[in-house]
Amino acid sequence: MIIGIGTDIIEVNRVKKACEKISFIKKVYTDSEIDMSGSRIYMLADNFAVKEAVSKALGTGFREFRLRDIEVLRDELGKPYVNLYEGAKKRADELGVTDVYVTISNTKDTSVAFAIASRNE
Repeated sequence: MIIGIGTDIIEVNRVKKACEKISFIKKVYTDSEIDMSGSRIYMLADNFAVKEAVSKALGTGFREFRLRDIEVLRDELGKPYVNLYEGAKKRADELGVTDVYVTISNTKDTSVAFAIASRNE
């Protein structure tokens, strides 16, 4: 059963400018995300869009948790997946969310993400 859906689009250049400050990177991304990105701005922009989309799928935006509470990684085939921590995990548990599915698409200028939060019935 679908609990929520979310989507987000962001301009890559906005993320690139923000990432000039290490404080932004440390506030938004987990160490694993930073390592996986290898400082590739497009991947950091993709991850930012996923975080926003997941927050919308959880129905709150970032009112009850931080950006770092949603971690976006890739499997061995490059498929994105999320890990939820602290406030985001708490919110998902309150909703009975068992799975969060995400997908990303991008151009050289934009990153778009879509998320579905669901629970098994």
